[in-house]
Amino acid sequence: MRLERRLKPLINVDLTPLIDVIFQLVIFFMITSTFRTAPGIPLDLPEAGSAEPVSVSEIRITVVSEREIYLDGALTDSAGLPALVSKRLIGLEGSKPRILLEGDGRAPYELVVSVLDVLRANGIEGVDLLTRARASP
Repeated sequence: MRLERRLKPLINVDLTPLIDVIFQLVIFFMITSTFRTAPGIPLDLPEAGSAEPVSVSEIRITVVSEREIYLDGALTDSAGLPALVSKRLIGLEGSKPRILLEGDGRAPYELVVSVLDVLRANGIEGVDLLTRARASP
């Protein structure tokens, strides 16, 4: 006695068309979206004859060791830093740059203070010290 087996239909769901449609939607929304660069209250500002454009300049100083200090990506050491800072500040006449100071955790505290002294000698008062957020337990 022979029993016939019924073959079960093999069901495959092809996800390729679904992925294509989602990809097309993502592209459509990326192209048609507009982003506000300065959200806020819409104002019609008056004109002024003495108006000047505002430029925000930023100087980033990275302190690793006495022989490795970076000023906007340019490598220098603690002896060459004063000349490099004054040269960089000459190019920014008339504007007050934002100074970002980041130091390696193993860099000597005295070195960071000497970098702050160099900045103060060049007329820079406010310096932002960069840190990273502590991981929450």
